[in-house]
Amino acid sequence: MAVEYLRISLTDRCNLNCVYCTPLEKQGFLPHGDLLRHEELTRAAAAFVRAGVKKIRLTGGEPLLKKNILELVRLLRAIPGLQELALTTNGLLLGDLAGGLRAAGLDSVNISLDSLALATFREITGSDGLDKVLDAITKALAAGFAGVKLNVVLMKGINDGEAADFARLSVDRPLEVRFIEFFPANERSDRLKDALFTTAETVKKIEQALGPLTQVPAAAGGGPARVYSLAGARGKIGFISGRSDYFCGSCNRVRMDCTGKVYPCLFSPATHDLREPLRGGADDAALTGYIKKIFAVKADYKKDSASAGHIEMSSLGG
Repeated sequence: MAVEYLRISLTDRCNLNCVYCTPLEKQGFLPHGDLLRHEELTRAAAAFVRAGVKKIRLTGGEPLLKKNILELVRLLRAIPGLQELALTTNGLLLGDLAGGLRAAGLDSVNISLDSLALATFREITGSDGLDKVLDAITKALAAGFAGVKLNVVLMKGINDGEAADFARLSVDRPLEVRFIEFFPANERSDRLKDALFTTAETVKKIEQALGPLTQVPAAAGGGPARVYSLAGARGKIGFISGRSDYFCGSCNRVRMDCTGKVYPCLFSPATHDLREPLRGGADDAALTGYIKKIFAVKADYKKDSASAGHIEMSSLGG
């Protein structure tokens, strides 16, 4: 399958400390000089687009902590041939930036939110910022993005009782609420051994409370989510079943972390490093050729690759 989707982590810094991510007190932050600068990120992104990428998603860490994020969005949106520029955020800073991001050219935004209850939100994230995230959802919808999605990871015994509450958000607002199966990706999340709450269990909870779900066609380039809606709902409900289903064969994405290392698969080791050619004077043709070599090895990496279970999510993104 052709690679058309690039996820770029802008920073390893985050203003949350979620239970399934790399703990800040253990990792610390990468030295500033290790991170790609705006012009380097833009040159790398442009080379990926020349090699066939059509959609770019900005991740982190928390991407809105990146200095001068509005200017970076403007630079990336100006890349010839780029069809879609998206961003995934925890929402804490989005309320003040939503309008500016849309004006700068950001097309869509995903907001990661795992609880609508203050105490549970605090338990998962270590933060009391739930109200800021809820306000950011409202402001993102008002900003006129082509799409606003919520990414929800349900965990058994922690927040699985909120499945219907989240699904209900899609009824009155044009949100897509996406339930992502919990996947232990590093040493910290390995401790949550019994946390998996499957898509089948989530569907059952929703339908018991709100009625049947009807499958709807997924948007082109929408990734592995299977999309449904409730009767009369303005929005949609998506399910990403990374544990109970297999969709590696349809994956069209690669990832670049905030230092320039490129991962053909979330669960593969880094196979290439763009920081060296970017800082070593490589021209545009050389960068594009280098990236095409990355695409050529992507098919060799599957979910059972050697690094699975040891992912630094704070620097690579999800």
